[in-house]
Amino acid sequence: MIRQHSLLPLLILLSGLGIWEAAVQIYQVPHYILPAPSAIVVTLVQKRASLGHHTLVTLQEMLLGFGLATTVGITLAVLMFEIPVLERALYPYVIGSQTVPVFAIAPLLVLWLGYGIMSKVLMAAIIVFFPIVLNTLDGLKAADADTVSLLRVMRASRWQVLWKVQFPSALPFILSGAKIGISISTIGAVIGEWVGAKAGLGRLMLDANSQLQVSLVFAAIICLTVMGLTLFGLMTLIERWLTPWRHLDNQNF
Repeated sequence: MIRQHSLLPLLILLSGLGIWEAAVQIYQVPHYILPAPSAIVVTLVQKRASLGHHTLVTLQEMLLGFGLATTVGITLAVLMFEIPVLERALYPYVIGSQTVPVFAIAPLLVLWLGYGIMSKVLMAAIIVFFPIVLNTLDGLKAADADTVSLLRVMRASRWQVLWKVQFPSALPFILSGAKIGISISTIGAVIGEWVGAKAGLGRLMLDANSQLQVSLVFAAIICLTVMGLTLFGLMTLIERWLTPWRHLDNQNF
């Protein structure tokens, strides 16, 4: 049974599409300025093979970038947590990495790594890296101090304290960062494709825009949106599976 709170966003979406369709038809807006939703649907059907190919390319870049950022980010956060001197030395650079506009470094990555997949993977990883590191570090610091002290009194090793108490405490934080990261990984991948790529939805959008195929641009945007929402939903399911205690009283999923 569909819950009532799920109907409101659907009604807003359908109403918006209806107004959009009517406005385009009534005011006869040129298709190269703003295509009607019906024209975008036709493009989605007609170009499904091309859209599918480019979607898979972008998806691969996103997932590889997300995996790289998660692996490096969690490892670095654990090292910073265990070695305070390392945290004091590297934390400003972690913050500083987010102050540099992504567009500013994208051309350099393409220049250094070429038009292949690696430059796009690294772009996605740079976008995802920050929330993973920050959330993991905050989660490790949020571990119950009394439990940590008790284990140390019982002569538990540093690794045992980390594995038994601190990492489980950080897990909800890590997964929250992962949900954010998987959602914004599209930004890095698409920006990399805009700067230089042979395939991908970003490349497809550039080509379509240069040929005034605006309906194809919208179709690519829809593919990106659906892909991002799907990955976010999957990460939410993983979060619920790994941390079921957080959702025992939550009935709004």
